[in-house]
Amino acid sequence: MSKNFDVVVIGGGPGGYIAAIRAAQLGFNTACIDEWKNEKGGPAPGGTCTNVGCIPSKALLQSSEHYEHANHGFAEHGIEVKGLGLNLEKMLGRKNTVVKQNNDGILYLFKKNKVSFFHGRGSFVKGDANGYEIKVAGAAEETIIAKHVIVATGSNARALPGAEFDEKLILSNTGALAISEVPKKLGVIGAGVIGLEMGSVWRRLGAEVTVLEALPTFLGAVDEQIAKEAQKLLTKQGLAVNLGVKIGTIKAGKNSVSVEYTDAKGEAHTGEFDKLIVSIGRTPNTIGLNAEGVGLKLDERGFIAVDGDCKTNLPNVWAVGDVVRGPMLAHKAEEEGVAVAERIAGQHGHVNFNTIPWVIYTSPEIAWVGKTEQQLKADGVQYKAGTFPFLANGRARALGDTSGMVKFLADAKTDEILGVHIVGPMASELISEAVVAMEFRASSEDIARICHAHPSLSEATKEAALAVDKRALNF
Repeated sequence: MSKNFDVVVIGGGPGGYIAAIRAAQLGFNTACIDEWKNEKGGPAPGGTCTNVGCIPSKALLQSSEHYEHANHGFAEHGIEVKGLGLNLEKMLGRKNTVVKQNNDGILYLFKKNKVSFFHGRGSFVKGDANGYEIKVAGAAEETIIAKHVIVATGSNARALPGAEFDEKLILSNTGALAISEVPKKLGVIGAGVIGLEMGSVWRRLGAEVTVLEALPTFLGAVDEQIAKEAQKLLTKQGLAVNLGVKIGTIKAGKNSVSVEYTDAKGEAHTGEFDKLIVSIGRTPNTIGLNAEGVGLKLDERGFIAVDGDCKTNLPNVWAVGDVVRGPMLAHKAEEEGVAVAERIAGQHGHVNFNTIPWVIYTSPEIAWVGKTEQQLKADGVQYKAGTFPFLANGRARALGDTSGMVKFLADAKTDEILGVHIVGPMASELISEAVVAMEFRASSEDIARICHAHPSLSEATKEAALAVDKRALNF
């Protein structure tokens, strides 16, 4: 006998599990299907983000930053460290513990909110507006019936042709988080979020890291002034970033990988690496979903086609997160998941793509929201800019981290904030004030007039807002 549900969510990543919880809160009989397994074969909901993405990478970034501080930064504070050592196995073990805590937390939330959880791979069998039959292929195969289906199956790492991931020598984000010994030479193809974060982790732990990026500019999606500052700071730390590179043949040997490439000048090189991380983007995951079996439409890039409300071409079938258009960000998926659950309930769920923050968790961190200066120029928008360096911030001096700046972009006539860009300490936390301000269509003058605690890093935000009107007080 099949079990019937009002809402079935396929995928338990940030978009999926949040959609399921919100649907349950709204009174729907809800189920969530997810196939991730832990080391013992048990359920590990949370998707790529929790298992091999956002959460474990931040754990390793934090651990590696502590190691670098002890190795290079403590002396300035009068802290003398002798006999410093690295227990990589324990560091990776801590990362795994953090992941498990998050997995268990999601299972607890399902139980708390009365969401039925099915461990296995979910796929369409048949259905229409009256209901959809969903097969769960797990330890014991079963079938459930859903009135509404939310597809949240996420994305997979994109491999280079001829260089498939073996997760031993040629690594995706999954393998990059589980290297058992610090490589002497590490190659990274792709200077995006994953490439820079993983490159930073292993550089801090002692690897010689070479980053190969096809684009001629560093972090092309980031405000140019901020990107240049970030490149300068990361290069100074020892991250070798090569731009305008054309990748040739990649050969995996017994214990190393060779990469043939030409640089921006057209000169040929061969890089020999102990490990190679390939981070050239991600592809939507519709494998095994049987989209074609029920006529679920995909677009030309393989994403599930949806409208502005995340509706697919099938009645009562929705899709959110990495498997649909828009930025591949966990928090974007969460917002879409909540919005869809509320739309199913007849409410007006809302996601504002213009105020979704972006963060790169390098050191210094890079965070931004809204338009970049180059976008405003391209759109012919008249704007004013204000910047403030952390070098002039008292709290940053006390922390011993004065790198970077805060940058405000505001409409030249109305003073409405159009974009805020930060490179520096705790940028991931500081950007939230800018997101709130932009959601309420605040002006730079509004932020400039708000009292910020002293001493705090947030004062740099206030000062950058003041600088839009050329009246910064501490620089």
